Amino acid sequence: MAETRTWPDEAVIAAARDGDAESIAALVSGAHPHVRRFARHLCATPEDAEDAAQEALIVLYRKIGTLRATGALVSWMFRIIRNECVRRARLALRPPPPLHGAAMRSAEEEVFQRLEAARVAAAVAALPADQRQVLIMRDVQGLSGRTTADALGLTVAAMKSRLHRARAAVQHRLGEGACDD
Repeated sequence: MAETRTWPDEAVIAAARDGDAESIAALVSGAHPHVRRFARHLCATPEDAEDAAQEALIVLYRKIGTLRATGALVSWMFRIIRNECVRRARLALRPPPPLHGAAMRSAEEEVFQRLEAARVAAAVAALPADQRQVLIMRDVQGLSGRTTADALGLTVAAMKSRLHRARAAVQHRLGEGACDD
């Protein structure tokens, strides 16, 4: 089902900004489909998109009074959603906290994990800038192919080709290091 609704008009935004409860409710419900669409395009997973959309609507509800210009609502919401999606991607990349008891990692396992992370980081850092950029956007930040291609001014096919070359180069470099023993 295609979304044809427009953002709430400037009068509703201005009244909401001034604290009118009905206008705030109308603004939040009117912005909801657009916020969800932004989040679906920016977040790595559908679950993150739903959570980011809800978080953005909460921020809208709580902080609409701080919006300086009614015309800035769309870009303000886009920034909120983008920041929330990036925050969620970073959280997903963090290693889980160490478990207590028998499942706790040994110091040796910890050292090996850090060495491997350093090897991967060095392999990524050795990539040409254009390959490194697409690899980080797709595999680290978790951005969609379309979002990555658009951000880099590429076609999706060109972005995929660049990503493939970057992944292959990292795998090759990591494979070389394994043979050095």
